[in-house]
Amino acid sequence: MNNIEIASWVGIISLLLIVFCFYFTLTFFENLYKNDERITKQSKLAAVICLGLALFIPILYI
Repeated sequence: MNNIEIASWVGIISLLLIVFCFYFTLTFFENLYKNDERITKQSKLAAVICLGLALFIPILYI
């Protein structure tokens, strides 16, 4: 693969991780309202990991 293809895949993966972060954030607020502590913690952790990866992965390919 050349650098242009890698850069486009990094952009696609980063975008998908941001979408997953948004999904897990909405799930976090939904379960916070329902007082489901276990799923709330899992959703918060998943949202933070997805956002961290979405912001960190493009840094590796600059």
